[in-house]
Amino acid sequence: MAHFAEIINGVVARVVVVSNADTASNGVEDGAIGAAFCANLLGGEWVQTSYNTAGGIHNGGGTPLRYNYAGIGYTYDVARNAFIAPQPYPSWVLDETTCLWGAP
Repeated sequence: MAHFAEIINGVVARVVVVSNADTASNGVEDGAIGAAFCANLLGGEWVQTSYNTAGGIHNGGGTPLRYNYAGIGYTYDVARNAFIAPQPYPSWVLDETTCLWGAP
């Protein structure tokens, strides 16, 4: 199963799960195919996210995808190609290597 986030004005509005059959070409998963599937079915802009990625590390040893798993209210930063959680406190600083917020 693959996960896709709907992006509205740079912010994650919802995350859906899509069957591997709807995200693959010749048995190889392709995020662009899954995003197009979501757009055709639900409309809007969709970006793949990985349930197994946090802080730029894939917890299963695979290739990390967009630094963090997308959550509702997260920002999708196109320049970093990253999902970033809302800043928890005004004093917290974004770690550029993990795209996670850290206490001062």
